[in-house]
Amino acid sequence: MVSTTVEKLSPTRVKLSITVTPEELKPSIDHAYKHIAESVNIPGFRKGKVPPPIIDQRVGRAEVLNHAVSEGLDRLYREAAQEEKLRPLGRPSADVTQWPSEKDFSGDLLVEVEVDVRPDFELPKYDGLKLEVEPVSVSPDDVETELENLRTRFGTLVTVDRPAKKGDFVSLDLTATIGGNEVDTASGISYELGSGELIDGIDDAVETLTAGEETTFESELLGGDNAGEKAQIAVTVLAVKERELPEADDEFAQIASQFDTIGELRADLREQLEKSATFGQGAAARDKIVDVLLEKVEIPVPQQLIDDEVNRHLENENRLEDDEHRAEVAVSSEKTFRTQILLDAIAEKEEVKVSQQELTNYLVQASQQYGMEPGEFIQVLDQNGQIPAMVGEVARSKVLAVVLGKAKVVDTKGKAVDVSAFTAAVLGEGDDESNAADLLAAAGADDEHAGHNH
Repeated sequence: MVSTTVEKLSPTRVKLSITVTPEELKPSIDHAYKHIAESVNIPGFRKGKVPPPIIDQRVGRAEVLNHAVSEGLDRLYREAAQEEKLRPLGRPSADVTQWPSEKDFSGDLLVEVEVDVRPDFELPKYDGLKLEVEPVSVSPDDVETELENLRTRFGTLVTVDRPAKKGDFVSLDLTATIGGNEVDTASGISYELGSGELIDGIDDAVETLTAGEETTFESELLGGDNAGEKAQIAVTVLAVKERELPEADDEFAQIASQFDTIGELRADLREQLEKSATFGQGAAARDKIVDVLLEKVEIPVPQQLIDDEVNRHLENENRLEDDEHRAEVAVSSEKTFRTQILLDAIAEKEEVKVSQQELTNYLVQASQQYGMEPGEFIQVLDQNGQIPAMVGEVARSKVLAVVLGKAKVVDTKGKAVDVSAFTAAVLGEGDDESNAADLLAAAGADDEHAGHNH
């Protein structure tokens, strides 16, 4: 049988002393013989059919024993950690302190494993947590700006006989030349002056020109065979058009909305702005939760884990010698560690679950941030064993919403703030639910603690 004792070296590090009897080690010994038999070439024997006595003669029992222990060590550690209900945060370091006899494999195998673990701490009280945010403020100007945006969507372009100005739409012919040789042309391009969505320098060149006028300017080509090269750009203005907006009246309200009057439309726009502002209050309150909770609790930090994270971060930035930045990253890493541990503990207490749909939605959004196809992004994460870490991120987001839902949120004027719409958007129910805490535990056992963002 396998027996394990645990010694607490620090609040964040333990040592497991694992004793393995010959009977428990025997399956690993048998597997070692089989594996070696499949890898060695011995005349007179087919691969995989070499008997143990021949392997003992040619390879040696010491190698068999070493093979068995090396392959069985990870399993023994995982089973021991699970039995002792440990929550590993980093990669373990193992040391064999006693080997069985090479002669007959008798005697116990003794292994000592040190590993960083999630520290024990008392969760702070978060029911009724008081959070303060800025009050909602929607001015008449805000409503008019929103109405202007709506009118713009329904605007029409009208040709005008005047110099072009920012906000106008111009129709252009462009010709690019390098060293007197024409390298590119474009005809009838429609462009909003001032948008910055065309070649650099076009806005300054075209502004104040009228239809029929032309000019030249120098700019760097953005595409084609000559991309990155400087070229002379000849531009001819074919037409100047301005956006004509519909009148803000009852007729427009009926066209642009379900309302009969412009007054009703304005009232609805105000309501939507207020809802958006209230949603923003929820986000602001959520962002304050972590700082408020961290002030109420002491969470020990595994220093080696933080040091390794800081070194990885600085190495990626090629700033290992930057002591000032090192200090900044260390502070950020420690806070990130404490935050993750705190939220993971609350996730367990509140039995937060992450559905397959919630995970998928998160991964799709994340893939867009990286400019990757969702399928490709998910495949890369899966290959690197990062899916459990993503489950953790979703779970922590839901935890923040759970705590926010239990909090008392007020604005700086003392008015109560309803954050139910915000929390409901985060805490959507889904099918195919899996326990986030279990997956987080699996992630911690398999990989180093999740990386930090700085």
